[in-house]
Amino acid sequence: MVGMSRQKRSDLQLAADAETRRLLSHVGGAVRAARRRRNMTQTALGGRAGISKSAISRLERASSTNASTVGDVVVVAMALGLTLRIEVARDPREEPADAGHLAIQELLLSLGAKVGYSGRFELPIRPVDPWRSIDVCLRDRAGARYLVLEALNLVGDVGAGVRSFHRKLASAGEVAAGHGHPGATIYGAWVVRATKRNRELVARYPAVFAATFSGSSSGWIQALTTGAEPPPEPGLVWSDLAATRVYAWRRPRMAAPESARARRPSA
Repeated sequence: MVGMSRQKRSDLQLAADAETRRLLSHVGGAVRAARRRRNMTQTALGGRAGISKSAISRLERASSTNASTVGDVVVVAMALGLTLRIEVARDPREEPADAGHLAIQELLLSLGAKVGYSGRFELPIRPVDPWRSIDVCLRDRAGARYLVLEALNLVGDVGAGVRSFHRKLASAGEVAAGHGHPGATIYGAWVVRATKRNRELVARYPAVFAATFSGSSSGWIQALTTGAEPPPEPGLVWSDLAATRVYAWRRPRMAAPESARARRPSA
């Protein structure tokens, strides 16, 4: 086992050495070409960069015995007016950029399948606008109900989001008709990840969200988890942080305006 580990390390080091030579050769060639285009000698470039002529020579030759440091490469590139980029390729194990959004969509599609809905992911709403789509669209077997569900990992521009949601609700009837269900009833809801920021945002504008999502949140939970008839009005429900379940948004009690309270008869 010890011998195998050493062999693996040796193979890795050999591969790293080869990659280092390739990178140094690429950088050295670029430095040499840039220096010559500027009619500069190695001595002149070294003087501007504050390093020796021999260091410039080693960099341009990609010497494996005296490899240049990253600091040398950076200062030489800056002395030539070049932009140096050092990048690491994307980690294949890294989560996709929209992982949070995808997790909520996965949850909604799974919930829909359990109660008999067929689901569509990123359903285009208009052929001329293929980049506009419904996050998750659930349809019952008869095609009588279409559920337009927006999965929000991060609530950003509320006004723009609501306008987009209304456009999608309006367009969903055309989508249903295109699938042979012209008489389908369209329902809609936002499913929002219950992060502290999202909860604070919803709590900060209670009248806005209450007016926009007047449908019963608990009714929407029943619709998503049991297949019950959804409320006719748009609703808002929460997804937990791990996107493993949905739960109801507790609509805040709206205080009566001061003028209304003044008109109330005293007890």
